[in-house]
Amino acid sequence: MTTVLECDLKHHSLQLLREYQQTGKARLRNQIVELNLGLVRKEAHFWTNQCQETYDDLLQVGSIGLINAIDKFEIGKGCAFSTFATPYIRGEIQHYLRDKSSVLKMPRRWFAIIQQAGSITKVLQSRHQRQPTEAEIALELDISVAEWQEIKMAYQNRQPVSLDCPVGSDEDANNLADLLPDRHYQSFQLFQEDRLRVQQGLIALEQHTRQILEFVFLHDLTQKQVAERMDISVITVSRHVKKGLNVLKLMMVNNEN
Repeated sequence: MTTVLECDLKHHSLQLLREYQQTGKARLRNQIVELNLGLVRKEAHFWTNQCQETYDDLLQVGSIGLINAIDKFEIGKGCAFSTFATPYIRGEIQHYLRDKSSVLKMPRRWFAIIQQAGSITKVLQSRHQRQPTEAEIALELDISVAEWQEIKMAYQNRQPVSLDCPVGSDEDANNLADLLPDRHYQSFQLFQEDRLRVQQGLIALEQHTRQILEFVFLHDLTQKQVAERMDISVITVSRHVKKGLNVLKLMMVNNEN
């Protein structure tokens, strides 16, 4: 019963995706989100155990990734929507977690040393009539120069830099945001490159094995469903899957080298 329901769900989702691409109606997109919210829940549950953010917050963030995937999905590519959408959902959550952890938290002892260093610097300036050296400040603080430099660097960089701040002195200087890599695009690009390499590897496989792998990994069919569709045993399907994956793995390793 579960298998039938899953197939109906995927078929209905695919129909809605096709209609949404033709009409662009928000109502259809909302229906697609509701049907595929399980993909977001799965990622949100995983990342809840990896961080201190709430499940509801991660669910909301992951849903944004799902919406992005809906807008960019191409039915003609032959990829299952769940396979396509997962990197977008995961990428959105990871990006959110990176932003949340971007502010450096300093130990209280370091803040006390910074305050003490301010007073010491004024005393040394008055005594020597010049700016004190790092070694002189560290000596008065009774810590090493390396530790003082580390504390000072942490204090100077404790706040995040605005992505709108200009980089360079020219009139045409870019903002910092213009120079940063688009992590969403990079994740998507790496995913697309991996897909292309896998598809190239599939072409080199024996036809029967290739067809089974496509059913299992591109169309999200279970091995039992593949066996029924191809009128073969589940054991035969499993053997071809194992054989095909081993060949693909060997081919991809050789391509990297």
